[in-house]
Amino acid sequence: MDYERAGVERKLQLQELENLRLEAYENSRLYKEKVKAVHDKNIKRREFQHGDLVLLYNSRMRLILGKLRSKWDGPYRVERVEPYGVFHMSHPSSSELIKVNGHRLKLFHGEK
Repeated sequence: MDYERAGVERKLQLQELENLRLEAYENSRLYKEKVKAVHDKNIKRREFQHGDLVLLYNSRMRLILGKLRSKWDGPYRVERVEPYGVFHMSHPSSSELIKVNGHRLKLFHGEK
């Protein structure tokens, strides 16, 4: 009677709620795909070869006072390139190799 109709209406409401939830998941997935595509389009690939001169970003510079000091050290010479953006570099004044992530590097446009 009235309880049966109320039970059927409640089941319909739960099914509608489930459909709304699934639609929200789908919209969220589409939004994330679009944002990732825009982000990936703006990423600049940094390709360095053996022998290139590069500058190294000093991330500790924000702790040191002096707003006009450069945050870039170098130039360093790229000695070895590994997959996934790992670079082995040497400073001209020392023979020691340091391993650095490619995101911390930029090409040096100075005298060779």
